[in-house]
Amino acid sequence: MKVKKKYFILGCSILLLLMLLLIIFSITQYYNVTIGDGIKFAQNGFSFSPASTEQVTEYISDNQLDIDILHYNISLELLPKEKLINGKVIITGKPKNKNVETVILNFYDNFNISKLTLNDQDIKYRYEDNKLALFTDSEIADTFLIGIEYSGTPESMGFGSFEFSEVDEEPVIYTLNEPIYASTWFPCNDLPSDKVLADIFITCDSSLTAVSNGSLINVSTTGNKKTFHWKSFYPIATYLISFSVGDYVNFNQYYKYNDQDSMQISYFVFPSDLKNAKTDFNFHPEAIKFFSNTFGEYPFLKEKYGVVENLWNFGAIEHQTITGIGRSFVSGSQFFTDVLVHELAHQWWGNAVTLESWKDIWLNEGFATYSEALYWENESGFSSLKSTMNSFLTNFDGTTLYNPENLFSRITYNKGAWVLHMLRKEIGDDNFFSLLKSYYEKFKYKNASTADFEELASEISNKDLSKFFNQWIYDGKGKIEIEYFINQKNENAVFLQLNQVQKGFDEYNFSIDIEFELFDGTKILKSISIDKRENQFKLEFNDLVKNLILDPDGWLAFKSMKIDK
Repeated sequence: MKVKKKYFILGCSILLLLMLLLIIFSITQYYNVTIGDGIKFAQNGFSFSPASTEQVTEYISDNQLDIDILHYNISLELLPKEKLINGKVIITGKPKNKNVETVILNFYDNFNISKLTLNDQDIKYRYEDNKLALFTDSEIADTFLIGIEYSGTPESMGFGSFEFSEVDEEPVIYTLNEPIYASTWFPCNDLPSDKVLADIFITCDSSLTAVSNGSLINVSTTGNKKTFHWKSFYPIATYLISFSVGDYVNFNQYYKYNDQDSMQISYFVFPSDLKNAKTDFNFHPEAIKFFSNTFGEYPFLKEKYGVVENLWNFGAIEHQTITGIGRSFVSGSQFFTDVLVHELAHQWWGNAVTLESWKDIWLNEGFATYSEALYWENESGFSSLKSTMNSFLTNFDGTTLYNPENLFSRITYNKGAWVLHMLRKEIGDDNFFSLLKSYYEKFKYKNASTADFEELASEISNKDLSKFFNQWIYDGKGKIEIEYFINQKNENAVFLQLNQVQKGFDEYNFSIDIEFELFDGTKILKSISIDKRENQFKLEFNDLVKNLILDPDGWLAFKSMKIDK
């Protein structure tokens, strides 16, 4: 997920400036977006806010950890005028390590259930507190089949988990489940670690197009209704299951992954935005190629990659194989390429390699954010990497990166990216990019935790990285803050005092590059290791020091202040 905070354009073109102001105006007329320790959204007085870490923890019962869902067959009929859905879901699952007597699913309790069966038999159940509990007369030891038929109006929770809306008097319906809101529209075991296969059938007016995860298997017509059957052949987490319905036009590109074979890249946009979309989206084949070369081959080659336009005007969301992007970000000016790059990167980081639990959210968002920096480095060189990372050096105070207080704060995104950037410097480029490829290959279509990533990083680099992970991910808050001064008593000796003064973490261990500029014009780069709060170094040069620059290439998350003594 990528949520935009501000929009900038540099340059003197009045036309481009006016276009940017028009985009900003169109958004701010209807939306107020604030991003600080957390993210809160308001639309015409109605607030959207993502779940806190505490809410995520309370959402799952212990019983849900004992079952493994294998497959969802989701059939929905959409009635946009009435804002109703008729649903039929068939769930295939099995116990994990022990027999179970009760199966509990996440399912918001505002629906009317007309039929509920377990293995084709009527079953006793309790439906309250947004949980659906099925009770059996004997233990379930093997594969089970749950059938549920229901109807009602889904609640729109979180970022807007189920939306009925309109564009040019045509219905637009779309979903956004992250992190714990899939259950606002279908019953499920809403754990990111319970990845499944899925068939999704969406029935809507025949004038509309339904877009979902995976491959389009079939479109059938009955009267004035069409049913679109989408199938996910690869494991998918519940928070990534989605659909979008609208009066879409479709256009395609292709990613050629070898001399004989190509994968279709499919775009679905509102007719009036077609020209803009063709301009904004055309970079995708080369971006997929770059990420495939850098991380490993695109993970869903048998299906597709795609982008679908919706009305979620806070950014974009990385639904598996089909990114959803808000209409305000389809500008025809390529202002929001970083948004699309971020969501594309999630196909590797989040969708193929999925976080073990929401405590590990940085493995999704930090990786996708750093992928933006890697993309711009590839496009425009090291200076673009440096400037992009500098734009990510925001306020990291308030929470740890692992198990953050707010899942979608800028800490998760920006500090997560900086941790990867610093790890790259810590273990070297060869090890770092080998780590990314190995991590992807080892956990592709599976789940990974922060501990899994640390273990693999230590193994590949042959270094003990426990201090690095503790200070930047598990324990540390904020970033390094440095006060320094120099005292040059003669031409040959410089005394450098460098002190850590941050409050978020007592004592970081790190190395910092320092560029010394001498009066004769010579520039000398030295690397200094820091392992205490207060540090003094004696350095010898052949001339007086005119100036010094801490971390000239931008590899360390810190801020500094020179003081006079």
